Amino acid sequence: MIRLVISNQRGGVAKTTTVATFARYLADRGKRVLVIDTDPQGSIGTVLGLKPTKYLHDFVVYNHLFKDCIVEACPGVDVLCGNRETVKTEGHLMGQVAREFVFNNLFTQVETGYDAVLIDVAPSINLLQTCAMVYGKSLLIPVSMDPLSLQGAAASIETARMLNSLIRIEIQPVALLPVMVDRRLQITEVVSASLKDLSVRTRIPLLHGIRTDTTVTKCNRAKKFLADFEPRSKALEDYQTAFEELLNLLHGEPRKDQDEVQETAGPARA
Repeated sequence: MIRLVISNQRGGVAKTTTVATFARYLADRGKRVLVIDTDPQGSIGTVLGLKPTKYLHDFVVYNHLFKDCIVEACPGVDVLCGNRETVKTEGHLMGQVAREFVFNNLFTQVETGYDAVLIDVAPSINLLQTCAMVYGKSLLIPVSMDPLSLQGAAASIETARMLNSLIRIEIQPVALLPVMVDRRLQITEVVSASLKDLSVRTRIPLLHGIRTDTTVTKCNRAKKFLADFEPRSKALEDYQTAFEELLNLLHGEPRKDQDEVQETAGPARA
C-alpha cells in the first residue's frame, strides 16, 4: 500500500497536476487509487471537471458513507474532493482528542480496496495537513524554479521533523521533485543549485525534473488528465520517468548515488 502526501508550503508548484498525473500513471498500470483533496480550493475536482455531490467535509464531519462521497475520475481512480466547507472541517476537529490521528481512524477503514492513497494538501501548515502527514507518513515535495518554492519545500521538511519529534512517529520525505524546469532561465540554474544542496543536506533524493510545458495549462483548462489530453507531451514524458524513480524509492529499492540522481533532476533537453 502506497500512502503519499504531496506537499509544499508554497502554492503554484504543480501539486495538483502531480497528484492527478501520478494517480493516472498508477491506474494505467492496473492499480486502484484513492485521491484525497484537503485543500479548500478543491483543485483536483476543478482540474478534472468532477461533479461530486458530497465532499471530504461530509465524510469527516457528518459521517456520510464513503461510497457516497467519492467520485470516479477515470477507471481505477476515485477522488474524495475538497471544497470551501473543508475549512469548517478543521474547526470541527480542533476540539477532538488525538485529532492528529483522525485520518488514521477514518481512512484505514476504507483504504482496503486501494493500492495507493494520494493526498493533495493546502499550501499552509494546518491541522488537515498534519492529519494527512500522520496518516500518509511519506511526503513527495514538488519544487518549482523560484526561491519561495524552495523555502516552502524546506518548511514541509521541517514540519515533518517537528511532527516526528512531538508525536513520535516516522514521517519521511521520500523525494524532491523539480517542476517547471526551464534551462533557458538563469533562475533555474540558481534554484537547481540550492535544491541540490538541500537534497544533500537532508539526504532526500532528487527526482527527474519536469520541464516547463504549456500543454499542462491547456490540459487543466480542458479538465482532462495529461495522459488523455496530450500523451506525447514533454511534461508527461518527464513525469513518467520521475514516477519510475519514485516507485523504486517507495518500494525500498537502493537509492541512486546523489550525483546520478542530480543528472536527471533538471533535464536540459529542448
